Amino acid sequence: MINFKKMQMAYKRYVKNFVEGITMDKTLMKYEEARNENTAIVEGNEIEKDHILLINMYRISSYWLSVWKNDVLINGKNSTTGLKQIQQVVFYQCMCRHIYKDRYPKMKLIDYSFESNMIGLIHLNMFGWSKEEEIFFDFISNFFGENIMEANDWKQHIWFVLELYLQYTNKTILGTNDHVHLAARSTLEDRDKRCDLIPEELGIYREVLERWNTPDLDEITQLIAKMSDHHSTLASELGESLEFGDFDYAFYPYEILFLLHVRKKQGLPNPDQFDDFLMNTPEAKMSIQDPEPYPELDPLLRTIDDFYRKNYPEYIPNRYGKLFQ
Repeated sequence: MINFKKMQMAYKRYVKNFVEGITMDKTLMKYEEARNENTAIVEGNEIEKDHILLINMYRISSYWLSVWKNDVLINGKNSTTGLKQIQQVVFYQCMCRHIYKDRYPKMKLIDYSFESNMIGLIHLNMFGWSKEEEIFFDFISNFFGENIMEANDWKQHIWFVLELYLQYTNKTILGTNDHVHLAARSTLEDRDKRCDLIPEELGIYREVLERWNTPDLDEITQLIAKMSDHHSTLASELGESLEFGDFDYAFYPYEILFLLHVRKKQGLPNPDQFDDFLMNTPEAKMSIQDPEPYPELDPLLRTIDDFYRKNYPEYIPNRYGKLFQ
């Protein structure tokens, strides 16, 4: 059962973190530090140091996270600009990791997670950016479980959004779109890769996966209510819960929003409104267009992309021409 007082206190801390903690001034300073460091590498064409360009991408993402939170949580704007920029960074982080797949097989990156990749994938779908979505999915599928796409993730809702994505798009990973987490555990174990954190069951999310395309409005409304209760209870443990305890997305119910998105695209009925706290937060109520216009690519990110295109013929975006426009 949800402790509403505890949840509201957690939400206040969630917002306060971007008012007094991770402020735009602080992230902009880190962004400028990355710009200065990158400029020296790019202007000198210092290929032996270019992995620093990849490492510094987290500073770009952190800046746009602050922009998004400042716009939506603090100033009450219905703006997806920062959120879209974050997903573009995630895309390019993967594209650039491919360059170092063999050169630095044990390289660990700041701000890398299987979770961020899955969030990026479903948002490319929600934004209607089909070209980039296909490139990104192929990357995930081709390198699933390898050093540049590690998949030993414990979060049930991340495996839920991946499986829902696969079923909705009629795609597969590891040859399946059913009980994908179990296929991942088995496959990674056979490859002698770490899989100990991957959950053995998905709880409420398995129930939803079995009925996500029900035509019954009452049934899907009840399932969404269960998902919201589950998410809210864990988000109340802000900073402690492994599932929804992070300050980036704790009160942004993207797994529910993605479910609503795929049902809408399938012509299935969705609830018109929600009575619970989580589904009425500013982030949950953002209006996402279909499709969303591409934002101007972050200038620092564009510089990095240009550098890799020039120096590495095998750089994946070179196969596809201009992206995100």
